Amino acid sequence: MDISQPNSIRLDQYLSDKEPGSSRNQLSKLISSGQVSVNGQVVNKSGFKLKSKDKVSYVLKENKQNLKKLTPKILYEDEDCVVIEKPLGILSHSKGDYLDEETVASWLSSKIQDIEGNRAGIVHRLDRGTSGVMICAKNLETQKWLQKQFSTRKTKKTYIAVVEGKLNPENAIVDMAIERNPKKPQTFRVGINGKSAITKYETIKSNDKYSLIRLTPLTGRTHQLRVHLANLNHPIYGDDLYGASKADRLYLHANKLELTLNNRKRMEFVSKVPASFNKIFK
Repeated sequence: MDISQPNSIRLDQYLSDKEPGSSRNQLSKLISSGQVSVNGQVVNKSGFKLKSKDKVSYVLKENKQNLKKLTPKILYEDEDCVVIEKPLGILSHSKGDYLDEETVASWLSSKIQDIEGNRAGIVHRLDRGTSGVMICAKNLETQKWLQKQFSTRKTKKTYIAVVEGKLNPENAIVDMAIERNPKKPQTFRVGINGKSAITKYETIKSNDKYSLIRLTPLTGRTHQLRVHLANLNHPIYGDDLYGASKADRLYLHANKLELTLNNRKRMEFVSKVPASFNKIFK
């Protein structure tokens, strides 16, 4: 990719501006591995200063060498889709075209037929710290069919979470619009200019410090459950991004997913709640 550079800027900052979907760490690795050239000469220092009219050449591509092998538990599979238990700590898809770790999307790539891109087959997304049920499509027709159900709210999703403190009332519906936080762009917040976001919660049990709750999102906004609980001053345990105490994981698990498959069968898939969620209450 050849691009004229009009202003003086650090090389890593230039790439970050051009590839907003890639992390700074990924781009630094791209530079240090000798895959970026300036005026035809390889540059491997992130702090290299570009001058006016410099031409930067690079290729963002998947790097599948030395990737940790992902072997998720398969809950269901047919010719159109596969339902898995997404492991804790795994991304649903890469943030850009450069891949330095295995994701659900990269694992799925050997199963898909007529879809391309770093999100091929990904119907819905679970955060890195969230484990549980996730459905993926093997072909474009199925991907569109399933995505439409999520966008038109014809799926039923159930999560189990451990939150800090006792919720009052114990059961309620939260209706608070969510918008991106301009002061911290990787996060979201409740705001009047945001998109509608509705979450139903039910308390299963609690003690003096924590509550185990069932969450049913009626909309599908990014970080919706995390933002709603944090706004109620009961953040999900381990969600230090939204003000919770640090823990060994984010205590949020996608427990159930109900939807209609491409064969028109309505099905529910269940992922058992991790034992650690209940150990907190013993």
